[in-house]
Amino acid sequence: MSVPAAGSRAPDFETQNQFGEPVRLSDYAGRRAVVLVFYPYAFSQVCTGELTALRDRPDLLGRAEFLAISCDPLFTLRAYADAQQLPFGLLTDFWPHGAIASSYGVFDTDRGCALRGTFVVDSEGLIRWSVVNQLPEPRNLDDYAAALAELGPDLG
Repeated sequence: MSVPAAGSRAPDFETQNQFGEPVRLSDYAGRRAVVLVFYPYAFSQVCTGELTALRDRPDLLGRAEFLAISCDPLFTLRAYADAQQLPFGLLTDFWPHGAIASSYGVFDTDRGCALRGTFVVDSEGLIRWSVVNQLPEPRNLDDYAAALAELGPDLG
């Protein structure tokens, strides 16, 4: 699948967070903007650097609901969230393996993991901004800030 374009409806999904609680993207509709942060592997160097940098940016975390998604199993995500003190949801795309990442066009079938894709989804469920980086290339959090600023001050 290809990466959905800005202005298109975000593919809905249902999975579990690091606590085993169900999470459905469409549950945020009408309530809050969501930032989907796909990352390859828990505990890897670049992913940990990105997610801890995000953890340390309350200015961003207060603007939207952040959901970080990888193909790691639920129990790995719980250990990772605890070890890194990550205050946002870590969602599993373990089974069916990579289904969520595939629906966003960011699943690397050769490596069996997500690429570094980020999608800002407004409260109406539309993709407003996205970026996809290759595995070794970290994302710039200031780009998230700029994309969220374009949504305006009332993000819920």
